[in-house]
Amino acid sequence: MRIGMVCYPTYGGSGVLATELGQELARRGHSVHFITYAQPMRLDRFQENIYYHEVETPSYPLLEFNQYTLALAGKILDVARYEHLDVVHVHYAIPHAISAYLAKEIARTTTPFKLVTTLHGTDITLVGLEPTFHPIVKFSLEKSDIITAVSGFLQEKTRQSFGEDLPIKVIPNFVDTEVYKRVECQTVERRLRTEGEFILMHVSNFRPVKRVHDCIRILAEVRKKLPARLVFVGDGPERSDAERLCRELNVEEYVTFLGKQSALPEILSAADIFLLPSQQESFGLSALEAMSCSVPVVATSIGGIPEVVRHDETGFIAELGDVNRMARYCVDLLSNPKKLAIFRENSRKRAVEKFDISLIVPMYERVYEEAVALETSV
Repeated sequence: MRIGMVCYPTYGGSGVLATELGQELARRGHSVHFITYAQPMRLDRFQENIYYHEVETPSYPLLEFNQYTLALAGKILDVARYEHLDVVHVHYAIPHAISAYLAKEIARTTTPFKLVTTLHGTDITLVGLEPTFHPIVKFSLEKSDIITAVSGFLQEKTRQSFGEDLPIKVIPNFVDTEVYKRVECQTVERRLRTEGEFILMHVSNFRPVKRVHDCIRILAEVRKKLPARLVFVGDGPERSDAERLCRELNVEEYVTFLGKQSALPEILSAADIFLLPSQQESFGLSALEAMSCSVPVVATSIGGIPEVVRHDETGFIAELGDVNRMARYCVDLLSNPKKLAIFRENSRKRAVEKFDISLIVPMYERVYEEAVALETSV
């Protein structure tokens, strides 16, 4: 099958999932055409059946603001015509779904294709609720041939905000458990861990919704009971404030900021507990990647997180902002080696049995087949 893949080419969850989905589809023999403004971060080497089409946004003095939505529509149309795409799969509704719909309408009498839209989170729960965008998002969803959401939580939120009758399939995020698995890397261990210390870890884009400050407060509480270090992976707007809070709480000596990293499995493998204190998560892909590396998760009971993390089995779940409880959960696990070992095993087992790439990608293949089988309206 010839598939167009439209996504944001960043470290965010939607871009990561789209890239890894495309790579696995290519391994299965499909032709996958990435259509975006920059090469996706994880698409950094040659792979058979993978093609990249850059969206160029023209600049004219008359057009003061960025014209990406129209430029993207034009590029989708161009690729659909010359590559004879069967399906265009857009990740994150804004603006991808409306751009793809526009291209589809123009192409329908000459080179028709089907439109699959996958919802990832803030495209529905935040940005899509803006009064200016809401009717456009609603229209583009109604015009998609098939809609999928990455969690049951997001499916329900979408129906509440954009129409109770919207047919939405739930296809969860996935992880390649052969890539994300516990590996011993002495170089990483020496870099991150002082002898006798436990490692708490958080991976994110340092946006306000991730509540990185809570991670620092959790560390401060845990250190009252046990020797521990907090390792941050990633970068973003909240980093400077986070560094200031470390100094205010006198824990700067025990916090390591690694910035953006590509060797995530090796880094995650050094962690004893993964922290996810977010105030908004439609799924929690970073938690799943940690679990696949046999790292238990302490998280908030927000959004789709409870669909990934099993309380008192693969980690613990607490109410939003309950730093003291999350710290107690960490101390409970870290002070009980046998329990920690069981939680490690449970985390890996759940990732392999419920969210492995080999289980989830066939769901998308069936969606494409179903979409292609639909009659084309004239």
